[in-house]
Amino acid sequence: MYNKRMTYDDLIPKPTSDLFTAVLWSAPKNEPILRSFINAVLIDTGMSPIAYAEVLNPYNIKDFAVDKAIILDVRVRDEQGRLYDIEIQVAAHRAFNNRILHYWSNIYTSQLQSGENYLKLRPVISIVITEFPIFPDLKKPHTLFRLAAQENPNILLTDHLQIHFVRLSELQKGHWEKLEGICRELRHWLNFFVFAAMKTEKEMSGLTDNDPIIQEAYAELQRFYANGESREKIRQRERFILDYESGIDAAKLEGKEEGEAKGKADLVLRILGKRFGSVPEQLKSKLFSLTDIVRLDELADISLDCVSLEEFEKALQ
Repeated sequence: MYNKRMTYDDLIPKPTSDLFTAVLWSAPKNEPILRSFINAVLIDTGMSPIAYAEVLNPYNIKDFAVDKAIILDVRVRDEQGRLYDIEIQVAAHRAFNNRILHYWSNIYTSQLQSGENYLKLRPVISIVITEFPIFPDLKKPHTLFRLAAQENPNILLTDHLQIHFVRLSELQKGHWEKLEGICRELRHWLNFFVFAAMKTEKEMSGLTDNDPIIQEAYAELQRFYANGESREKIRQRERFILDYESGIDAAKLEGKEEGEAKGKADLVLRILGKRFGSVPEQLKSKLFSLTDIVRLDELADISLDCVSLEEFEKALQ
C-alpha cells in the first residue's frame, strides 16, 4: 500500500478519470475490484451478486490514442452470460439520456446474427457514473431504470433492460444525507469516487471501514498516477478534450455569425473532422443542403456519439 499522498505538478489523482477506470477494471488481476463495484450496484437494488466478471474490451494504456473523442466504456460478461456496460461521464450534453439508450441497444442487438433465435439474447445492464447534475427530483444517488407497467411497476416487460445511474454531483457538494438507504458496499465505492483524490490511505480506510477492496483500488489509483507514462497520457487526453471542446465553442460562435443553418452544419463538420479526420465531400454537401434547424441539432448530437463516419452517414440518410 502507498502511505504518501501523491501530487505531481498540477495533476490531482482523480478516480473518476475515464482512462484510469478503464485501465483499472481491464486488468485481469483487478477482476475482484471490478466485480466488487458491479456487485455493490446490484446489491443496492436487491439483486444477487455475480461470481465472475470477464472484461470484453480490455484497454492497454500504451496503445490508447489520446487524440480521439471516444467514450471509454468497460464491457463485461458474468458467469450467466449477462452483459454489463460501465462508463463515467463528467459533463452533460442535450441528448445524453438518448445516447445511453443508444449504447445499450447497440450492445443488446449485437448479440444476434441474422436468423438467430431471440432466445439467445441475454440481459444488458448499463451502469453510468455521472459527475454532473441529472434527475434532480430523485433523492438517492443510485437509481435503476427498467421497463415496467405503468399500472403496476412491479410487473416488468423484461429484465433484459437495466440502466443504473450512480450520481456523484450532490455528494461532491456535501449532501451526504443522500446516502440514507444506500447499501454498505455501494457507500464505500461512492466514498472512493468522491474522496480518493483528497484523502490519505489512512483517511480512506476510516471512511470505508477498512474495506480491503477499496484499499486495493486506492493503491491502484496511487500506482497509476505514480507512473510517468500514465500521467502523460492523462495530460494529453485532458489537453485534447479541452482543444476539442474549444473547437466546438468556436464553431458555435461562428454559426451565430454566419446564419443558423449553415453554422450548425459547420459545427457538425468540425466535430466529425476532429473525431475522424477528413470528411467526404458528398457528406459535406448533404449537410449544407439541410435547412431544418431541429434536424441539424440532432445531427450535432449524433456526431458527438457515433463510433464511425459510416454510422453518421446512416443517421444522415
